[in-house]
Amino acid sequence: MMIWIILLAMTAAAVMAVLWPLSRHAVVAEQADPNTRFYREQLAEIERDCQRGALLPTEAEAARAEAARRLLRASQSAGEPLVAVGEPALRRRRAASTLALSVVPILALAVYGALGSPHIAEQKAASTTQGSSNDLGAAIGQIEAHLANNPQDGRGWEVIAPVYLRMGRMDDAIKAYEAALRHLGPNAARLADYGEALVIAKDGLVSRDAQVAFEKAVALDPSSAKARLYLARATEQDGRIDKAREDYAAILTASPSDAPWVPLVREQIARLDNLSGSAARPTDNDAIAGMVASLAARLESQGGSADEWARLIRSYSVLGQRDKALATAVKARHALAGNAAGLQALDAMSRELQLTAANP
Repeated sequence: MMIWIILLAMTAAAVMAVLWPLSRHAVVAEQADPNTRFYREQLAEIERDCQRGALLPTEAEAARAEAARRLLRASQSAGEPLVAVGEPALRRRRAASTLALSVVPILALAVYGALGSPHIAEQKAASTTQGSSNDLGAAIGQIEAHLANNPQDGRGWEVIAPVYLRMGRMDDAIKAYEAALRHLGPNAARLADYGEALVIAKDGLVSRDAQVAFEKAVALDPSSAKARLYLARATEQDGRIDKAREDYAAILTASPSDAPWVPLVREQIARLDNLSGSAARPTDNDAIAGMVASLAARLESQGGSADEWARLIRSYSVLGQRDKALATAVKARHALAGNAAGLQALDAMSRELQLTAANP
């Protein structure tokens, strides 16, 4: 907005500088005609000769009369009398000045709006986010094209895997991590990232494949905080709360005080202390347990889909109630006896959660 004010002020100043002289009182002098100028000079010369005494008074008078007569004829033939600028003409010029001062900037803005780019700043700002997104998409496309022609490029798979993960393309992320492990070989960081992708794909559950990846990572690097954290979570999901707390405490003891994962570990320890404590006040875990109990009551009385049974089993596992998870898996198999796809999904979940007693 400020730039438009500055431009408008500069335009007004330029117009005023041009039109100001036209708004003042002025006299339009006749243009000097060569003949009239000659006779005027002759009259002046006669006066000077008379003063010097070079001409008698009678001779000077006759010369003046003749020069004046010729000057009058020359002035009439030129037709350019002196004209003074009066008030009517002055008002007309002032009106023209005002009109020009108003119309010229407006006309300039109208022409710029029609032929110029008055919205280029807004368009540039609006396209910044879209441009960034397009740049990311183009970069991903280039990497994917490169990997299609060079599938053995483990570095390329390792670069694109976390990008897929942030974009929510879980299957692509897992495949990319697997390709990186296959072509670059396993190391602790690579295995921990692969296991994390498996956990995220399973909504936070540490599956058997993820647990194996974390165990291999710890075997290669016992200080791998990410792998140890997920292994502690797997222990918690198995219902071994005390063991999980010990694992979290061991991680906290071995970590520097300023490590970025320290607050998370402390939060997990506090949560487990609250879960296993005897305090009777309501907590977030109590609220979750209430919702799980409501879902269990509805499924037992009205039945439900395979997804609902799987959600209930998963909830019991996350809460560390392994016995209830086992019992619910058995009930789900009886309730879904005629649903082959549902039974297959339950079997897969039982293997992931290591509910070996779930199958009769």
